[in-house]
Amino acid sequence: MAKKKRKIFVLDTNVLLHDYKCIYNFQENDIVIPITVLEELDKFKKGNDLINFHAREFTRELDRLSGDKLFNGGVSLGKDLGKLKIETGKPFSAHIKDSFPENTPDHRILAIAEYISLNRTDAQVVLVTKDINLRMKAKSIGVLAGDYESDKVQNIDEIYKGIYTLENINDSIIARVYEEAEGVPEEEVRVEPAPTPNQYFILKGSRSSALVHYDHPGKIFNRVLKQKVYGIEPRNAEQTFALDALLRDDIHLISITGKAGTGKTLLALAAAIHQKQQFTQIFLARPIVPLSNRDIGFLPGDAKEKIGPYMQPLFDNLDVIKNKFSPTSKDYQKIEEMVKNEKLNITPLAYIRGRSLSNVFFIVDEAQNLTPHEIKTIITRAGEGTKMVFTGDIEQIDTPYLDMKSNGLSYLTDKMIGQDVFAHINLVKGERSFLAELASNLL
Repeated sequence: MAKKKRKIFVLDTNVLLHDYKCIYNFQENDIVIPITVLEELDKFKKGNDLINFHAREFTRELDRLSGDKLFNGGVSLGKDLGKLKIETGKPFSAHIKDSFPENTPDHRILAIAEYISLNRTDAQVVLVTKDINLRMKAKSIGVLAGDYESDKVQNIDEIYKGIYTLENINDSIIARVYEEAEGVPEEEVRVEPAPTPNQYFILKGSRSSALVHYDHPGKIFNRVLKQKVYGIEPRNAEQTFALDALLRDDIHLISITGKAGTGKTLLALAAAIHQKQQFTQIFLARPIVPLSNRDIGFLPGDAKEKIGPYMQPLFDNLDVIKNKFSPTSKDYQKIEEMVKNEKLNITPLAYIRGRSLSNVFFIVDEAQNLTPHEIKTIITRAGEGTKMVFTGDIEQIDTPYLDMKSNGLSYLTDKMIGQDVFAHINLVKGERSFLAELASNLL
């Protein structure tokens, strides 16, 4: 049998910012970091965003591994892992000069990848970058290139099926769902394949139907009731399921996906306010993704005024709930008081860093714009009594290096399905307005 050819992976800056521990995910293969990448990382070290945290953490990791061998032969990354080496700058070949004459960081990284590819005929050299254009440029000059696949979801269609409908259910079983408070045993419903914890179904018989939730510890299907919380009433089966999951005490982690106008954030916020007595604080946060790749620094005003436009959609959802009541009503005044006393806190996600997340109802909006590592960083800080809800639209990603399979929201759902404390709901039907639904489907 022919010996498997060794690989050398050349890493782009965006891969390290995406996952600062990625160097340990390439098995026995060697890794090369172009010196240009260190220059670029230096620009990201200052700041409070998670991307800045990643830059600092990788720099610390590199310092821990530091030594002369980093520039000469490489240092071992551990047992059964390859070596890590930093490669200094290389001159542009005639091929690169003809195609890409501009002296940019990307082209300097490309020059190093080409140099290694030409001089290491004993190994297969691959440039790993989340930049599609750089991958195309590499391939145009004969350098192999690929995306960072370690945290990509493979079966995205399996995750986002939406609601599950079971046809031809015996009407007597559906009648028992309504009559028996403890639910109907799993073996009597006979779902294939076996249901996962906190999965939701529509049971359809010849004359009746029922919405049910699968209780894994009890091995039963129990009825899902349509509930109205703080003036917000679900308008379809999926919203009913979402609200049920949000209100269950034994579900501590929830992902809610769906296109614009399906009610993801509104339902989560209404459920949080409804359960305000159970939690010390309610946090509603979202990552700031500058439009047109422009930093928020170009906006006028102080820090609060700069972030205002990015937080406005969250305040709009709060206004929808408040407007269900008269300004003189106790419910309206209670919301006003919660905001004033910071019992309900709407803030950029970066501002949450360092805050205690014990006994908190924590909603992260636009979670599809987070990396898998950022999602992990947030969840691992959850203390006792905390419920976390991540909402987003995986088809509307605003960051250039994430896609439907590599974003944190997809990754979270893929990894957590099957856990008793987790539930996932995909909202399908837009309920904002007929016009909004029409635009979402056709434009």
